[in-house]
Amino acid sequence: MTKKADLVSGLYPKFNCAQATFVLFAPELELDEKVALKIASGFGGGMACAETCGAVTGSYMVIGMKHGHTTSDPTDKAITKSKVIRFNELFREKHGALTCKVLTGFDISTPEGANAALEAEVFQKKCPEFIKTACTILEENF
Repeated sequence: MTKKADLVSGLYPKFNCAQATFVLFAPELELDEKVALKIASGFGGGMACAETCGAVTGSYMVIGMKHGHTTSDPTDKAITKSKVIRFNELFREKHGALTCKVLTGFDISTPEGANAALEAEVFQKKCPEFIKTACTILEENF
């Protein structure tokens, strides 16, 4: 496990998975931590609809801040896209999917699914591992 992955338990579940992932990189991105938390706040719970995992979308934010393009140059766009694709490959290798529904086994966008996930302790048992994986991938590859 990497340094940032070791810090996950201090942030999650206090903050959502996207926030926990993104804010850990805020200092090196020269981004105020409160700003990072606000930016990522709407991405938890698979963007509140159990779609792309918040640890994944938080990672995309880190990649964008580190390697994102600021011009319309197709070459610059391709670099950013290739890094996101590589992140996706590495995350899928470890967990088999990118979506919250598949990763957790529950559709947490519904009250029934959220309650079932709570009962199964998914947020304590699975989600921290997704955040740790995202942080490790980012630290080791980007």
